[in-house]
Amino acid sequence: MKIIMKDHIRTLGVEEITGWYSDTMFTQKQAEDALHFHKSLPMYQETRLISLTAAAHSYGVRKIFVKDESGRFGLKAFKGLGGTYAVFRLLCQKFKMNETTATFEDFQREEIRKQCEAIEFVTATDGNHGKGVAWAARIFGCKSHVFMPKGTVEARRKAIEDAGASTVVITDLNYDKTVAYAEKMAQEKGWILVQDTSWEGYEEVPRRIIEGYLTMAAEIENQMEEDRPTHIFLQAGVGAMAGGITAYYLNRYRNDPPCITIVEPETVACIYLSAEMADGEPHTVEGDPITIMAGLNCGTPCGIIWPVLRDGVSFYCACDDCITKEGMRAYANPLGGDPAVISGESGAVTYGLLLEILKDKELKELWKMDEKSVILLINTEGATDPEGYERIIKDHKR
Repeated sequence: MKIIMKDHIRTLGVEEITGWYSDTMFTQKQAEDALHFHKSLPMYQETRLISLTAAAHSYGVRKIFVKDESGRFGLKAFKGLGGTYAVFRLLCQKFKMNETTATFEDFQREEIRKQCEAIEFVTATDGNHGKGVAWAARIFGCKSHVFMPKGTVEARRKAIEDAGASTVVITDLNYDKTVAYAEKMAQEKGWILVQDTSWEGYEEVPRRIIEGYLTMAAEIENQMEEDRPTHIFLQAGVGAMAGGITAYYLNRYRNDPPCITIVEPETVACIYLSAEMADGEPHTVEGDPITIMAGLNCGTPCGIIWPVLRDGVSFYCACDDCITKEGMRAYANPLGGDPAVISGESGAVTYGLLLEILKDKELKELWKMDEKSVILLINTEGATDPEGYERIIKDHKR
């Protein structure tokens, strides 16, 4: 495990480092707008916020909360939030609807459904994002095409197909090159690219995807009631979800922000690398990295959210696969009367890291965790590779 500590957020002052985006990007208002749309979906249900009371007591902290996205929309992952919201906003533009007042019901009119049949979306994915876009396209009556990087397990390809994609292709390319290929196909075919990372000239759609993820933050705020997190651990691939949630909490609690930690696979830690380079720019992990955390196997940070991750985060951690395996097992075999959580490889790495910290006196002191700490985790996926999940959990029982 590798760690970069950057605690300057508490010494520079939050206004200084957040002023450039605090009133325009990923605010409480945008979270409420996204939640307003998602609540209009007939399949919407607020996902549970779990309190791991026995674990918190055992490790000497006040509370450990887990936002469990394993049941979101039946997709086993949070990504449907971003996919549906981006598709919704794109369709609102096409049909000249008011994005802040329109609902899913507005798209059920026969003349709208007929036009949607001719619209085709495309994306690249390492798993859950593509499933979210395919499902979003299907419920709006559109078509979708999904490209996946080499090494993708068949279960993840099949899940996207089952979610409604018109075509799903596993390429012989790594993730970043698959994104470039999807962009190329969009230009050639006249499809609409819905990608959860950004580059110069392609920023609006990924921004809408990130705004869609803020529904989680809005739900968490309601569910936590009087509590609020002192520490937040966020897993990252390109960093879209992590950056959006970071920005939300910096805006929400700018006078006393939580300590935020970004967690990545050690083999493909592009945000860690960018922080390590310390030149203020995002950097790419080259080659064909391998990790069981397929949803986090992304080589380049999302451009529009990188400044938030650069300026607003206190710790960056790059973790070996064994840490997420421990997190999966700990979720599945909880302490005391805590509820079990089904968490896939990309969902459990933050819990695995947290347990490493809580078991180590020096690390616990480094993160300034004590009996007053309220810790928030997001289980971003369930068992998206069922065979792999069972193998990891059963290994623990031997």
